[in-house]
Amino acid sequence: MAARPRIKDVAEYAGVSPKTVSNVINNFEHVSERTRAAVQEAIEALGYRVNIAGRQLRQGRTGMITLAVPELDVAYFAELAKHVMAEADRRGHTVLLHQTGAVRERELAALHGFDAQFSDGVILSPLSLQPRDLAVRDRRLPVVLLGERSAEGGTDHVGIDNVRAAREATEHLLSRGRRRIAVVGGALHGRQGTDRLRTDGCREALEGAGLPFDPGLVVRVDAYHWQDGARAAVALMERAPRPDALLCLNDHLALGALRALHELGCSIPGELDVVGFDDIEASCFSVPTLTTVAPDKQEIARAAVARLLARIDAPDTAPPGDHVAGHRLIVRESSGG
Repeated sequence: MAARPRIKDVAEYAGVSPKTVSNVINNFEHVSERTRAAVQEAIEALGYRVNIAGRQLRQGRTGMITLAVPELDVAYFAELAKHVMAEADRRGHTVLLHQTGAVRERELAALHGFDAQFSDGVILSPLSLQPRDLAVRDRRLPVVLLGERSAEGGTDHVGIDNVRAAREATEHLLSRGRRRIAVVGGALHGRQGTDRLRTDGCREALEGAGLPFDPGLVVRVDAYHWQDGARAAVALMERAPRPDALLCLNDHLALGALRALHELGCSIPGELDVVGFDDIEASCFSVPTLTTVAPDKQEIARAAVARLLARIDAPDTAPPGDHVAGHRLIVRESSGG
């Protein structure tokens, strides 16, 4: 078996020093294009491959990052995890996947690196953390938050503009003549979580159209599962007057609501429109198909991995910041599409 080519072999082939080969491999900017091309040609000719494990050992790193999400059986988190793992793999890293169950103690454990001996940093999607939890966390562990913005601004964050997304979805419903729009999974008070932000977006759209916002149409749920959406829809249909549209704060709630409304004999989108959030794969296969807000999951994953790896490489080079990923409203049959 032939010996595996080394940096020294690449350097001799290209007629440069081993240090120059290392600079090209690490994408240093001060290498001339001519020299870079010669080294790349040598790498391809010899079949040289970077020894990632050796590099990580020398740098005191594991080459692994942690992704902690609330529930993997909620399709949005499963789809997001797929994108994070693909992006990390593209950049030579492995992802350790953890499910927190939206339990504060487990989110705290992730925030403080419950497997720091195996992982160089954490991407965390929190549902139960409090602002103070973030303020007192161990800053030595690189962390990027998904979904909910850090109230105290001391941690990198990646997510969509939830207020704007909900406002746009509500404006779509208003354009169809809907006026009594229920927010399934919403919140009127408390911290600025996703539920509160999306409720605020609905309120903004209604007030912008000169319509009153009815707090009685904001329905809290125990969880964001199919059955919670079904129960909320049944409860809303027992009210007088009934709503004429449901803005559900994730697709699981919306799809559960669609099933319950079908069993009650309600016409969708005749009597009611239904809109969800997340654009999970199942939303294309429901009857009717589901109108939904689609966050750019690939952009979220790409930005989160890039920010985390930048923090791992240079922890103090820039202040923490927010990356606002894109979103779009996909209009399907459940609201007349």
